[in-house]
Amino acid sequence: MIKNLVIVFLLALFAAACSGTQKLPEGELLYVGGKVTVKDTSVSRKERKALQSKLKEIIRPLPNKKFLGMRPKLFFYNLAGDVKKEKGFRHWLKYTVGEAPVLFSEVDLEYNRSLLQNFSENNGYFNTRTSADSTRHGKKATAEYIVTPGKQYKIKSIQFPTDSSAVGSAVRLTQRQSLLKVGAGYNLDVIKAERVRIDARLKENGFYYFNAEYLKVQVDSTVGKYDVDLILKVKDETPVAAKTVYRINKIVIYPNYSINNDTLKTFEKYQDFIIVGNDNLFKPRIFDRTLYFKKDDLYNRTNHNLSLNRLVNLGTFKFVKNQFRVSDTIGNYLDAYYYLTPLPQKSIRFEVLAKTNSANYTGTELKINWSNRNTFHGAELLSISVFGGLEVQLGGKNNGFNVYRVGGEASLVWPRFIAPFKLRSSSGFVPRTNTTIGYEFQNRQKLYSLQTFKASFGYAWKENLRKEHLLNITEITFASPENVTDLYKEQVALNPSLKNVIEKQLIFGPTYSYTYTNEVNQRKKNTFYYKGGIDLSGTIAGLITGADINKKDPVEILGIPFSQFVKVQSEFKHTYKFSKQSLLKSRIIAGAAFAYGNSDEIPFSKQFFIGGTNSLRAFRSRALGPGTYDGSNEISQFIPDQSGDVKLEFNTEYRTNIYRFINGALFMDAGNIWLLNKDENKPGSQFTKDFMNEIAVGVGAGLRFDFSFLVLRTDLAFPIRKPYLPNGQRWVIDEVNFASGPWRSSNLIFNLAIGYPF
Repeated sequence: MIKNLVIVFLLALFAAACSGTQKLPEGELLYVGGKVTVKDTSVSRKERKALQSKLKEIIRPLPNKKFLGMRPKLFFYNLAGDVKKEKGFRHWLKYTVGEAPVLFSEVDLEYNRSLLQNFSENNGYFNTRTSADSTRHGKKATAEYIVTPGKQYKIKSIQFPTDSSAVGSAVRLTQRQSLLKVGAGYNLDVIKAERVRIDARLKENGFYYFNAEYLKVQVDSTVGKYDVDLILKVKDETPVAAKTVYRINKIVIYPNYSINNDTLKTFEKYQDFIIVGNDNLFKPRIFDRTLYFKKDDLYNRTNHNLSLNRLVNLGTFKFVKNQFRVSDTIGNYLDAYYYLTPLPQKSIRFEVLAKTNSANYTGTELKINWSNRNTFHGAELLSISVFGGLEVQLGGKNNGFNVYRVGGEASLVWPRFIAPFKLRSSSGFVPRTNTTIGYEFQNRQKLYSLQTFKASFGYAWKENLRKEHLLNITEITFASPENVTDLYKEQVALNPSLKNVIEKQLIFGPTYSYTYTNEVNQRKKNTFYYKGGIDLSGTIAGLITGADINKKDPVEILGIPFSQFVKVQSEFKHTYKFSKQSLLKSRIIAGAAFAYGNSDEIPFSKQFFIGGTNSLRAFRSRALGPGTYDGSNEISQFIPDQSGDVKLEFNTEYRTNIYRFINGALFMDAGNIWLLNKDENKPGSQFTKDFMNEIAVGVGAGLRFDFSFLVLRTDLAFPIRKPYLPNGQRWVIDEVNFASGPWRSSNLIFNLAIGYPF
């Protein structure tokens, strides 16, 4: 009984402290919020409720935030006391965790009343009456506003300009898509939006100097009870230039412009362009592909913006500036000027990377990259890189099985489609042709070494800011193992699936991926990301050689059987923003691969893997699955990678800011991989209709240190469902015991990584 009374007393004391009234300045009251009541029988209940909700959002200031009836932020503000230093724990507690009290003296009742009055009238409630008052409760005060709106005025008719002038006719032609609707309530914001819409349409039709301010909407409220007529006009004082339709005359380009050298003399003519000070720096044809305007074209804002966007997206220019001037020689024409400042043509970059993964491998990599942004004077980007790296396991079963990697890659990107047919993109993003060739030598100490050659040729283009396509006409991979040790051969005899890793592989064929995202819109509460791809290997070669028909021996090219398979994968991400500093991010990955014709299995490098720092963080990298198979029971001197033909993964993570550059996260990961065909050496690995009962689940928490130039991530995770345990025993939540040393060593996984997991 006494214990319960103590608890009740402490809770009451804490609640009183959280009320925040103890340390108010003398004579001040704590403002705890405002209330808006809409009173009028001429307005429907639904309409009153909607109007009341909108009006309440207007009143200021906002009171201190409440949680379960208390004001914890205000409590911490008072708890910190007087803070004299502009840094340190007490400053952080007071101004980051805490929140200063909102005083009633800061509330301007008359100002808020006028805001409510104006909002009501701007929404068609022309006969609104408003009043304001306040109520005191001890050391707290509330504001109370009563709004009597009267019946809303509706739009009876809309009249667009009827004159025969060019601008009047152009405005009239936009009427079909008007935001103003007969029967709708009068709304000043909609009228303003209508003016902006008309201005945007006129900009598409040559009215370069027009402005939304040159439009006015007259309101006639005498036409009937609670009705208005809207009369849209072009203002009489509108300048002549704003009422003139303009076409393009000269197009002048300065491709090597500098603010310190604006007296360039040399110039050349190319089609409709005058190119000044080029000095053979750029081939003139790149401007023909990039700029949408041609001589005598009608000016329009879309082509204006698309041209600028494409110049920026060439990746060759540091600054892009554009001006339009009325022509001195031809009336109703504009001269277009483009001032382009190139980036340094050649550059070299050194990168030193440190990385680790949940398989306890820690490593480093040195990469040197040289690039030329204008290789053949057509804004082509040539990049050549070489790298070397080392990964070692500091402890565990793979200790001593170090991985050494060296290699290089060369890529060339043309800012156009190189194809036997003409294809012109209509977006603000320059279409690209990509070609890549690379080599990597990987030495897995004590096991084997692997040489891999890669090459690709394809196209990348964007429809718009949200949609992107990547089509590789061909993507070739040739892998050749060497120096296979006796130790690895012994393990192959015990685990035949390890043989796939050291087989020669020849993979070639087209690949395609499509990406959609609206994540660039930072103001949206809900954002989405989707990426889907398909990989078709050996399709055409199979038709030519007849490999698609079942044969005893696979068809070979240069003495190597080529792979035939179809692989599809989709990735979907969703972000829900609670506030600027907290969000919930989720991801789903689903994929499947099917071998046919010349292949019995998917090449090891193209199979699916799961587990690790960017996957299921409660399980070691590539150590989970397939299915209910437990790879830890394999008789092996090292931990082999587990792979599958089918993958399903789900991740969700709540992220919030803790202090300045430190963010925290709580997460859950779930998923698994499976084989399509039964494998006697891996019981339980086959994909069946019972796959949902074979899902692994892990949870954890982590910190993200956002240093702007990089994000250092630490995660601590543990499994709560293990699919390799007997059915009915797979949920292991009741076994969680952080106080137990054996449980921690067997279950807790620490991840250190760069960047966010997804």
